[in-house]
Amino acid sequence: MQATNYSDGILAIDGLSLADIAGEHGTPCYVYSARLIRERLKDFMDAFPALDTQVCYAVKAASTLGILQQVAREGGGFDIVSRGELERVLAAGGKPDRVVFSGACKRPGEMRRALEVGIRCFNVESWSELAMLDGIAKDLGVRAPVALRVNPDVDARSHPYISTGLRDHKFGIDIDAAPAMYERASRMEGLKVCGVACHIGSQITELEPFVEATAAVAG
Repeated sequence: MQATNYSDGILAIDGLSLADIAGEHGTPCYVYSARLIRERLKDFMDAFPALDTQVCYAVKAASTLGILQQVAREGGGFDIVSRGELERVLAAGGKPDRVVFSGACKRPGEMRRALEVGIRCFNVESWSELAMLDGIAKDLGVRAPVALRVNPDVDARSHPYISTGLRDHKFGIDIDAAPAMYERASRMEGLKVCGVACHIGSQITELEPFVEATAAVAG
């Protein structure tokens, strides 16, 4: 069944009349298909049967609690960029160990809160952020799980304003500097290195940039 359809000339979502919803709640009113959200999430989760994967929904895309509840219900993970988003995930029933904290401007209090609840991983963007996280983790007596966001110098072939994977972009750690930073991170008492992060942009319509970026960071 399609998420949207017309019944007697009235648009409906999941069989519910939008006219009735507007009459009850007023307008403007944002309506989402819970069924479609769950189905699309399951499509992603089922796409890698041979791998141990966790699909994370980017909370910044739409942080409505109802949407987050659907993701949590299906066992999905969450990609966050602030403490506010973390608190919304927790309020929606999301599990902390399925949360990845991305973003370039994490504040000390946000790091501390994320460590206290036990998130899965921090995607770290710079040496200063790495050192700050190490200090907070040691103060709490824990080890922070980290992945370094590596800039692979790959053109996403998307809109230049939302491309983030070239060397002259401000995001991530230069791929040539990454090995040394990983080596330093591995010797820091408050950190546990657990992966590699890479984000080259948005609205990418070709597979080749992803293939190139994966080959770059894997090499």
